[in-house]
Amino acid sequence: MLGIIPAAGRGIRIQPLGCSKELLPVGFREGAEGQRPKAVSEYLIERMLRAGADRLCFVIAPEKTDMVRYYARHPLGEKIFYRLQPEPLGLCDAIFRAAPLAREQEPVLIGLPDTLWWPEDLYARAIRPTPHLITFPSSHPEDFDAVESDGEGRVMRIEVKKPGARGLRIWGAITLPGHYLHECHRFWLEHGRRETYWGDLWNGWMEQGQKITCDQSGEIYMDVGTLEGYHEALAGCKNEASSVGSSPVRENQPEVLPMAS
Repeated sequence: MLGIIPAAGRGIRIQPLGCSKELLPVGFREGAEGQRPKAVSEYLIERMLRAGADRLCFVIAPEKTDMVRYYARHPLGEKIFYRLQPEPLGLCDAIFRAAPLAREQEPVLIGLPDTLWWPEDLYARAIRPTPHLITFPSSHPEDFDAVESDGEGRVMRIEVKKPGARGLRIWGAITLPGHYLHECHRFWLEHGRRETYWGDLWNGWMEQGQKITCDQSGEIYMDVGTLEGYHEALAGCKNEASSVGSSPVRENQPEVLPMAS
């Protein structure tokens, strides 16, 4: 199972920083040397490994050598490798840098390394034989990709950073089989690589008849790429044992979709 982690963004919403935003300390981890600060991207890595990923590909910009140094000394570093995005050409370009590494029939997990979300086992529950979005509630869906579904788990449209977005939930993580990632890559190339945002790309793909599903099992989502989100994440991790770690009451629980064999 391959995990793709696009981490080439410059993080302009939270600059200036002394490190890549994916290395911002949020909480702590226990190791052989005792307690150490925990980088925000470690949370996504843990969630991917929990679902069964055995290879993790960070897609980084050339200047993000601090990420290579950090994970070279990390206990999980042997599972991590890198692809470069030489120019900041958007999320679609970054994800497809790793597409050739995906095997046809293996599950592929895609996530954003400057986010925190719960429950921690969402990837494992979301693996499907078709492309699938894990969605989360958001008080500001217009800042993200808001997902409109038919109420039965099929995505109808994705509203990309649209003021007054009708979708009340946003996608925060993706699963899909490797051959679908390859098909999506080919679709993007055939359309001249004109889509920068993932939601715009999948809208066009769905218009060609591709089925994309979603669920509403995500409960908490934090974007650490903003100062407000970073403060929220620090507070959330501090209280994780008593509040975030518990399971809130779920609303609009969808029908369980079949898992991939």
